[in-house]
Amino acid sequence: MSGKPVQARPGWVLLGGCILAFLAAAVNADFMLRVGVSVSHLTGDLSRITVEALRAGGRWSHEAAILCLSLVGFVGGAATAGFFIHHPNLQLGRPYGRSVMFVGLLLMICHPLLKVSVLWACFLAAWACGMQNALATRYRGLVLRTTHITGLLTDLGQLLGMRLRGHPIESWKITTPLLLSSAFALGAAAGAALHLTTSIPVTLACGSAYVVGGLIWSILKRRLDS
Repeated sequence: MSGKPVQARPGWVLLGGCILAFLAAAVNADFMLRVGVSVSHLTGDLSRITVEALRAGGRWSHEAAILCLSLVGFVGGAATAGFFIHHPNLQLGRPYGRSVMFVGLLLMICHPLLKVSVLWACFLAAWACGMQNALATRYRGLVLRTTHITGLLTDLGQLLGMRLRGHPIESWKITTPLLLSSAFALGAAAGAALHLTTSIPVTLACGSAYVVGGLIWSILKRRLDS
């Protein structure tokens, strides 16, 4: 018999979002240092596709191929989330735990794949990030992003400006993008530090964290629903 559906508490949602942002940033830092490609956000990479094509004299370069495949992977990952989650609003009854586990498995595969094919490793990592970013894109009227901070900083600046203007903006609407952005920055710093100063495989470690976290959430959700 099932009990009441699990309710999304703001504090837990924010904590989960910060953890996801931290891990995505660490993975992205690892890829940037290893292959020079961003896999968690593609604004700059989209511009680099044309730059690399022009640099190669109009010919298709290996760098442009990596960037294009990463772009396709990110969109594909977002489409995967849309197919399985079905709705952009955060609803904890949906299979987030299994989805996060799948993201982790993709990242774990990326670790050995990087030694064989940078092209396909970037594709899978971007797929994982795109899927994560699209798991839940809206909560309590705010747009949630956990793999890049451009939109978060835009929201933060806009809401601060409205607050200074005298509009009744609730404090949590400002702290949410601020904390998510801070978590992303900390994750990038942690990923870079681990890559530069230790032999820890950052992407593999982060992928394992996703799998464990998704498994824990799936177990807790099942118990709460029962």
